[in-house]
Amino acid sequence: MTKTLIVPGYEGSPAPHWQAWWAATDPSAEVVDLPDPFRPNPALWETELAGMILRHPDCVLVGHSLGSVLISRILAKWPQLRIRAALLVAPAETAGNDRIGHFGPIPETPFGLPAIVVGSRNDPWMPFARTEGLARAWGADFVDIGFAGHVNVAAGFGPWPGAKALRDRLVAARTIPTGKTAQDRRIAG
Repeated sequence: MTKTLIVPGYEGSPAPHWQAWWAATDPSAEVVDLPDPFRPNPALWETELAGMILRHPDCVLVGHSLGSVLISRILAKWPQLRIRAALLVAPAETAGNDRIGHFGPIPETPFGLPAIVVGSRNDPWMPFARTEGLARAWGADFVDIGFAGHVNVAAGFGPWPGAKALRDRLVAARTIPTGKTAQDRRIAG
């Protein structure tokens, strides 16, 4: 069974957030416990996520908001980590944001693995065109979720089976050979 690592964003994703619901309803999922979600530190968050990936090679990463940005940083900095796929929901813009600006600039290099970015047309944390542009830069499929705010509890996203369906689509997209790293996949094309 493929492990799903759920990567929360700024201030975490406590219940009834869809990420908390996912972790509670999927035995293959585990929330990454990022230190101090109200004062996120990029180096500490990267170290924690990298450690989880090392414990669960060939996992699927599912990020929301700043968690999506964290995933992009991990994939850009540590291509040798064994990650099967990534689902990034409602990435948060770091530029000009005094709470999370120290996580920027957001890397814009291709991931080299199956990925989906979900964007909302009225997300207060990132303009729709920017989200769509990042998906292109990352080589990810893009899902336009319509007018869904920040795809969080305030926008009505508690239980969200559609997120699990997107993860399943990624897992079925293509099998990544065991032992291949992200860098090998980029070179292999």
